[in-house]
Amino acid sequence: MRKPSLAIIFLTVFIDLIGFGIVLPLLPIFGKNLHAHGLTIGALMASYSAMQFIFSPIWGRLSDRIGRRPVLLVSTAGAAISYAAFGIGSGMTGNAALIVLFASRMFAGICGANITVAQAYIADITPPEDRSRRMGLIGMAFGLGFIFGPAIGGFSMNYLGFTGPGWVAAAFCTFNFFFALVRLPESWKPNAERAADRPRWNQWMHTMSRPRIGLLIGIFFLATFAFTCFETTLGLLVSQNFNLNLQNAEDAKKVTYLFSYCGILGAVVQGGGIGRAVKKLGEPMLISLSLFLVAVSMAPMPFVQTWTALLVVLGLLSIGSSLTRPPVFGLLSILTPADQQGTTLGVAQSMGSLARIVGPLFAGALFEYHPAWPYLVAAGFSAVAGIIAWRYLAQPAVKTL
Repeated sequence: MRKPSLAIIFLTVFIDLIGFGIVLPLLPIFGKNLHAHGLTIGALMASYSAMQFIFSPIWGRLSDRIGRRPVLLVSTAGAAISYAAFGIGSGMTGNAALIVLFASRMFAGICGANITVAQAYIADITPPEDRSRRMGLIGMAFGLGFIFGPAIGGFSMNYLGFTGPGWVAAAFCTFNFFFALVRLPESWKPNAERAADRPRWNQWMHTMSRPRIGLLIGIFFLATFAFTCFETTLGLLVSQNFNLNLQNAEDAKKVTYLFSYCGILGAVVQGGGIGRAVKKLGEPMLISLSLFLVAVSMAPMPFVQTWTALLVVLGLLSIGSSLTRPPVFGLLSILTPADQQGTTLGVAQSMGSLARIVGPLFAGALFEYHPAWPYLVAAGFSAVAGIIAWRYLAQPAVKTL
């Protein structure tokens, strides 16, 4: 079998995230068009993450036992099915449409093991000193997925209507399954040391009880919470502040292009700047700086009234958020024994999924009360996370763990 390759795992994740990027920006728009309440829109956004929260550690643990490749193949095939169901639901109306959309997102969440296992895959084939930089490839794949995905989703509505994005995402994931089946080798090698078998709760407690690992995962939770508040409400905020009609495909496309713009900046930062930034600042300082950037960009966002000002604050947010994930997961990987990589990263990913459950529900409900509140609260949480990272990660040195 061919040697495991960073390029192949990057392409596998990237193609999968194109499908994710096609659908995600449109969820609040579809919910609004179906006359759903803000809390219901939040629940639609959160349903994927609710299932991923439950299943990410299971998939991560399974990949530590049977290998990364079979888990990636199963999750990719499931994603294709879920997006096909999403395409069907997008063409329906009323409560039936909401039920199908909810079911499609929940099934996608059950199968959503790609990121957790891809991170373990990279850890398998990367020396510790290079992991933060190479974890940036996952972030770059996210950024590129949010460049091409929303843009492809917007264009597909021109020719296939509102059902187009779901079917196009299904086609991408179907291609990705066959690509991975043919091209993706196994990276995992049996180890003489096996992670101890623990019940799910004990596994969580064991991971979170390690001081710096638990702190990193907590910071990742707060950072993800803040970003999901933005994801959930950006389309609603822009439609309100700039008088867009979301039932019009042309206006809906403007929202998808904003996500593409954020993705471009994120990909540039994570593709070219992460390695140099880690070497110059170190992981703890970079994490703290990124969180402060998110805070100072989210606070004014609901009050901007021009497209130029909106692009400026979105740019700062994109840069800040793109600098958080790679050093967090790189540091987690460095601090974790080789036989527990999938488990630890699975717990971290599951905590991110928990933030993606709470964040959309919180943001959707609070947006109905006042559009500014989700952004102000998220900015506050991000600032607190930045202070915690500054105070407790930078000192003492990581090697004292």
